[in-house]
Amino acid sequence: MPSAVIEPVARLIEAFSRLPGIGPKTAQRLTYHLLRAPDTEARTLAAALVAVRDEVVFCTICFNISDAPNCPICRDGSRDARRLCVVEEPLDVLAIERTGEWRGRYHVLNGAISPMDGIGPERLRIAELLERAVTAQVDGEPLEEVILATNPSLEGDVTAAYITERLEGRVGIVTRLARGLPVGGDLEYADEITLIRAFQGRRAV
Repeated sequence: MPSAVIEPVARLIEAFSRLPGIGPKTAQRLTYHLLRAPDTEARTLAAALVAVRDEVVFCTICFNISDAPNCPICRDGSRDARRLCVVEEPLDVLAIERTGEWRGRYHVLNGAISPMDGIGPERLRIAELLERAVTAQVDGEPLEEVILATNPSLEGDVTAAYITERLEGRVGIVTRLARGLPVGGDLEYADEITLIRAFQGRRAV
């Protein structure tokens, strides 16, 4: 029985459905939205997709996304080069930057260790992180602090433990982002692990 969806439409639905967080129904809605939208909207989207592939690169220092060999943060002389925040993905950099709290620099791993998915340390930017630490040490200006801001998940914990072990003796101190109760959250809805970590991360007031 022939399909009711013509080939170009089916191809676009399939392309959308491959994106993370987009299921078949959402892919169909996006596709039919573009079919009904003005011609300029579809062409603007297409041009933006091509530009992302052609113009965006990974920073050669921290591996954040960039439009030049070095990203704006690595080029910023006012950032503290002796303090690094290690994150899993470029989106994590955006989240931390929105707080305005961090004035050091970053190192983006582009993932986390996940044996179940066949992702080992060699597939991440861990070797480059260790190289940054060793180079700073050899130059007589060792990193004062490395903050591990990996996700509060099994994969994030494994990644943080692996990095901590390999940075030992190479940097001043390795810290991990505190984890606990979210702002506005109620105790009755918190799970046991969150409560335990909240107690472990408590501090004087």
